[in-house]
Amino acid sequence: MIIEAMSKRAKGPAQQVLRMVSTWFCYSFVAVIILVTTAAFLIKLRLVLISFYSALPQAALVLGGDHRREPTAAKLATENPSLEIWVSSGLPSSQAQEIFLEEGISLARIHLDYEATDTVTNFTTIAGKLKNEKITHIYLVTSDFHMSRATAIAFWILGSRGIAYTPVTVPSNRPLEPHHKILRDVARSWLWLLTGRTGSSLDPNPPVRSSS
Repeated sequence: MIIEAMSKRAKGPAQQVLRMVSTWFCYSFVAVIILVTTAAFLIKLRLVLISFYSALPQAALVLGGDHRREPTAAKLATENPSLEIWVSSGLPSSQAQEIFLEEGISLARIHLDYEATDTVTNFTTIAGKLKNEKITHIYLVTSDFHMSRATAIAFWILGSRGIAYTPVTVPSNRPLEPHHKILRDVARSWLWLLTGRTGSSLDPNPPVRSSS
């Protein structure tokens, strides 16, 4: 009887602690859901308003990773003579410039940037530069298999900076990317919004980009 009583006394405080921790996690989870939902609503509202007042994109952002994306952007540039083209870690500069020159596009309209090492940094390294140029609406050029992940990231990173985007899909023969990649990069986008870091430094084998 004495042992049972002591056991009950020991379990009492432990159970209280467990209940407190469980309650804290529950409330924290609900708070995070509310915060994310509210942020998503505000960004969506902002993008709708920007698209209404700035219906025509002022620039195109080309995500590197497929040699067919720059030619698509070049054709887009010929159809829109005032359009600025930003290429994030795409083809080497000599190849990229040749593609645009063949279409008769002045290199003064072309901005080649090689800071990015992955899709998340495609956006984080360019968002501030677009903002500084007072660009509020862009064409987003990438492959069809990659567009879902790109727009998910763009929603948070570009949307948080007041930049709307219109997708321009480049056909490919590749299967759509898995959902876990989209979720992972959305989480990295939130990390960047909260801390200014993308987590790309955790990659033990980052891609090597060349600007030559």
